[in-house]
Amino acid sequence: MTLDETMTVPGDFAWPGLRVCVVGARVVGISAAAALLKLGAEVTLVDRYDDEATTARSQEVAEAGAVLRLGDDATLPEGCEVVVVSPGLPPTSPIAVAAAEAGIPVWGDVELAWRLRRPLPDGTYAPWLAVTGTNGKTTTVRMLTAMLEAEGKRAVACGNIGLPILDAVLAEDPYEVLAIELSSFQLHWTSTMSPLASAVLNIAPDHLEWHGTIEDYAAAKGRIYQNCQVACVYNVEDKATEALVEEADVIEGCRAIGFTLGAPSLSMLGVVDEILADRAFIPDRAKNAVEMGTIYDVEPLAPHNIANALAAAALARAYGVAPKAVRDGLRAFRPDPHRIAFVAAIEGVDFVDDSKATNAHAAAASLSAYPDIIWVAGGQAKGARFEDLVAGAAGRLRGAVVFGVDRGLIAEALARHAPTVPVVDLGGAEDGLDAAGAMTKAVAAAHELALSGLPQADAKGLRGTVLLAPACASLDLFSSYGERGDLFAQAVRELKAAT
Repeated sequence: MTLDETMTVPGDFAWPGLRVCVVGARVVGISAAAALLKLGAEVTLVDRYDDEATTARSQEVAEAGAVLRLGDDATLPEGCEVVVVSPGLPPTSPIAVAAAEAGIPVWGDVELAWRLRRPLPDGTYAPWLAVTGTNGKTTTVRMLTAMLEAEGKRAVACGNIGLPILDAVLAEDPYEVLAIELSSFQLHWTSTMSPLASAVLNIAPDHLEWHGTIEDYAAAKGRIYQNCQVACVYNVEDKATEALVEEADVIEGCRAIGFTLGAPSLSMLGVVDEILADRAFIPDRAKNAVEMGTIYDVEPLAPHNIANALAAAALARAYGVAPKAVRDGLRAFRPDPHRIAFVAAIEGVDFVDDSKATNAHAAAASLSAYPDIIWVAGGQAKGARFEDLVAGAAGRLRGAVVFGVDRGLIAEALARHAPTVPVVDLGGAEDGLDAAGAMTKAVAAAHELALSGLPQADAKGLRGTVLLAPACASLDLFSSYGERGDLFAQAVRELKAAT
């Protein structure tokens, strides 16, 4: 089947003339509007902002025939038959509530993309390998893509990773397989997607201001397993992910596949004597395992990143990738910036940028990778608490530097669970702190704490680590976690040049 005038969608709609309201004039919304216009749909693009930037982003689709309703006019248009929402639009928003009350279907960009898939030249459709979780999604998807490419497949990383999934699905030169990062926001609006294999990496409190409860957040993540065809990949060390598999309604024959940092049991991937081992996708898995590489093929070499590699390997193996391609893909993979990135060593102290650790769960994984730490943290807590994080890391902490709007929550947790750890409070924007000043002061304070609080150099000249793992979002002081990490690295390099 091709996308032509005979193509229909559930509800006996035909694409040509279908009246669609696309909500959100950002990357995803513009992508959805453009795709629907090409199919002949009547598109109204709405956005609550009515400024120069929003108008400029919308100009191309407006010229192609979309009706714009911006600012106060961003309401559900009369006669609308389908609403397509951008990720992040909560179900409590007025336009989503109005659609639900009117009985109008509401799709996310992922749901729309699933319905718009194009067949490959052989008549089949490109399989979807989908990844979600509180942390590690982007790294896992990029590792997976590297494995698929090492197998010789035309693959792409898409979804919540930069390239909109609609653009990947409708690419002129079709991809053979998609590696897809999905957020809880996207999954909330998904219903008919049927991935070949999917994984939930972990579940920890996040985005509760959007979902309301941890149960609703986990349920949104669990939707990735619905209609799964071959493998539901779960984290053996995170029982919440296994519970989501048990609750999922999957295609008959779909298997539960675990990944673990320990030795793998039957139908699992794990680690045996530093070897990445597969006991899930081999014929004689009851008695044997196959080697897919070693932990030293994983960069950076940290426990949570080895877990990411095993999850990616499970999805790749479910698709049919050979063990050698798993290894070659890991060796070719290079992590994105701001993910446990070594910046420099100063007087025997390593300075490491993990600005991407934007919640407590991610920061806990980062802190677990080092024995002696001066911790740099703070920002927007997003409704989270830090008691468990600090209690779990207390034995590794030798000092802390906190800044940002919710730094007090971290300082309070340190006072309760690590009372002997010295803490430097730099203040926040309300105290006149700005982005560049925050990092210059944070690095200087961390360096002073390192000189007094970290152990003497070992035989290799190493003392410990100054670790930027904020456990918070960045937008109180920075434009993004990327800017936060860049300024940290810049401040470290300037300090190194001055010492």
